[in-house]
Amino acid sequence: MILPGMLCWQLWALSVHVRVIRVCDTVRTFAGLAMRAAIFQVDAFTRRRFAGNPAAVMLLDEYPAEALMQAVAAENNLAETAFIVAHGDDYRIRWFTPSVEVPLCGHATLASAAVVLEPDLAAIARLDRSGVIVTAAGSGDYDFVSRYFAPAKGIPEDPVTGGAHCMLVPYWAEQLKRSAFRAYQASPRGGEIVCRLKGERVELEGACVFYMEGTAEI
Repeated sequence: MILPGMLCWQLWALSVHVRVIRVCDTVRTFAGLAMRAAIFQVDAFTRRRFAGNPAAVMLLDEYPAEALMQAVAAENNLAETAFIVAHGDDYRIRWFTPSVEVPLCGHATLASAAVVLEPDLAAIARLDRSGVIVTAAGSGDYDFVSRYFAPAKGIPEDPVTGGAHCMLVPYWAEQLKRSAFRAYQASPRGGEIVCRLKGERVELEGACVFYMEGTAEI
């Protein structure tokens, strides 16, 4: 659902459980009342610090004045600052460069997901589903990104999951109005998948690297 000036994005999943954390309070300063809010700087699309694309993420109970968000983004002086507000089981998100609000930003969306979805694996394991897929639009080389958690099956987080992409591809085909994608599963190990929707079937393509060869006596 697109809302004026913001995107209300649902973390599409087999099931979703998100802990909503109260992140704002009001404090009195010499200049008067001020809002204190949690802020994070996250390097997106990378597995190491000081690489990828950095974004600031600020968690809020409600949106302040647009001028204040623009001033915060200018102070952060990063390509993007994302401001996110809990909305039921979803989140509303707005993106600002140091000078303007923009309609969408992939790497800041991924950074926001990393902030709000550090998963409560025990809670996920209690769900009546076997796993949880989290996905967001990609940027640069990738059309979409995802993560897959399945603690109920003894897999806290699967590094790269073909089965999950069989569900993700029809979803993103509908969203992006196309049938071929480059996908990245943003687990700590990470992995790339080329995906194609062909009628009612999903075709996946990927590379393999041999690590070990030997014999087993069974």
